[in-house]
Amino acid sequence: MAFDTTPQTTPPTTPPATAPATPRTSAPAGGPLGAPRLSARDKLVLFVLCAAQFMVALDFSVLNVALPELGTDLGMSRSALQWAVTAFALPSGGFLLLFGRVGDLYGRRKLFLTGLALFGAASLLATLAWDPASFLAGRALQGLGAAAIVPTGMSLLTTTFPEGPARDRALGISGTLLSLGFTVGMVAGGVLTDALGWRSTMALLTVFALTVLPLAPGLLPESRTPDRPRLDVPGAVAVTAGLLSLIYALSTAADHGFGRTDVIAALAAGLLLLTAFTVIESRSASPLVSLPMLRRRTVAWGNLGGLVTFSMMSTVVFVLTLYLQETLRLSAFETGLVFGFQGALSAVAGTLAPRVIGRFGARRTLVGSLAGQGALVACLLPLNAHTWSVWPAAAAVSLASMCHLGAIISYGLTVTSGVPDDEQGLATGLVTSTQQVGITVGIPLLGVLATTSRDLLSGVHTVLALDAAIVLTAAVLVGLGLGRGQSRV
Repeated sequence: MAFDTTPQTTPPTTPPATAPATPRTSAPAGGPLGAPRLSARDKLVLFVLCAAQFMVALDFSVLNVALPELGTDLGMSRSALQWAVTAFALPSGGFLLLFGRVGDLYGRRKLFLTGLALFGAASLLATLAWDPASFLAGRALQGLGAAAIVPTGMSLLTTTFPEGPARDRALGISGTLLSLGFTVGMVAGGVLTDALGWRSTMALLTVFALTVLPLAPGLLPESRTPDRPRLDVPGAVAVTAGLLSLIYALSTAADHGFGRTDVIAALAAGLLLLTAFTVIESRSASPLVSLPMLRRRTVAWGNLGGLVTFSMMSTVVFVLTLYLQETLRLSAFETGLVFGFQGALSAVAGTLAPRVIGRFGARRTLVGSLAGQGALVACLLPLNAHTWSVWPAAAAVSLASMCHLGAIISYGLTVTSGVPDDEQGLATGLVTSTQQVGITVGIPLLGVLATTSRDLLSGVHTVLALDAAIVLTAAVLVGLGLGRGQSRV
């Protein structure tokens, strides 16, 4: 595939002679690096959108610590417990691109509210589950609701806040809460399960949905593509089925390895379906995914950076959880505190990232963040079985997470900058699909090296070395792929 190396710009809606020249790097009077002031309504809109994103991020991790108790209560075997995670991951990842485009065509606000209501109802079902089937149905419906919330919420954010400092700040806050939600979920899951039982983790999500849903209708503007082209049904079926197959294969392989027949079949089916999808899109009059958009340097290389930062950081968190609990013998609560410190520094990074992007541009910030993440993961290699190792581990992973958050914000900004409003749902659907696939793919590909190693500590070292090498290589490739570009991208 050849990538377009010319700068991508949005055609003006008025003739150039009469269009006002508004610099893309404009900033408020407080200075070029100062954070733009948001109106009270803007803050409320941002609160609703970010609270919904935080809720979905929380759902990725809040149940992890509760799985053993959940299995005992509902009579689920250890092998069946993987479906508590997979039942959510399958629809949440598989339907992202489809729902992003449906929101573009038929109304992002409408689909966002529908997803929010579905997520709340599904969380209540999971809270009250009386057997494995009812619980897994609730988890699957949660994932379907999340697939509607995430791309439409991100599209509403990027179309509500104009490109420039205001959008940078909004994306910074959103990215911070996305990362923080995953970390808070790990800590809150342990605390709630110990105090109130596993059902309280699902009840927390129900409360979140019921808090956000009444506020959203009066605050969020409707947003859709004006010309309303036909939905590309064959493309939608191919990409959704392909993503579902791949996510199923990778999720199952994380627990059972890649040798199972169903894993091999699902991988093959996923690759074939996604190949068919590219053929369908090249011939469709109204494609679900614009192939010229995928040839944009910013979209292609930005998403590569996002895929690497998500997949490799999720792997680090996974293997460090094993290391802290099985090698250093920390409790689940103590392990959660280590990652709680990581989350606190991630929140700090979220406030600094828009300023860094304003000073150096999204491209340089993305490349620098990837390089920093890789270097700091490499600093974890000397870890050993002595209990004092918890302190350098906590410090290195927390600093790596700050770089990780910088990469999250800058890659999202890189991919969506310069994209017309009528394609923002598609662009943000690609961003969120990258997030989901990244979170899903890292642990099966690398984490399994730690879980299958005869010596856990040496397995952890192997995973961390490969992880660091992949991130540092990606930093070089993304830097070369994006080139110098424009000042903000």
